[in-house]
Amino acid sequence: MLEYILRLLILLPLVGGMAWGSLWLWKRVQMGVPLTGGGAKQQRPVEMIGVLPLGPGTKLAVVEFAGQQILLSVSRGNVTRLADNSQGDFHAG
Repeated sequence: MLEYILRLLILLPLVGGMAWGSLWLWKRVQMGVPLTGGGAKQQRPVEMIGVLPLGPGTKLAVVEFAGQQILLSVSRGNVTRLADNSQGDFHAG
């Protein structure tokens, strides 16, 4: 019985840590965050500013392209531009 409790005390935190680590890694990959921590930031023509999940398979996303921030609606089969900030404020598009 003592051996069972010792195994439980060792393996339960190990399995919990592995589950937490895999969820953390999955979240970083879903957000598009680079997994490497060092080095200079790579310049890209399109940059993801933020994502807000609205429901299963539907998100609002703000991306920056050519100095403009663009609000997008993203669903499973569709991406729609909702607004942009061409004059400094968001304007419906």
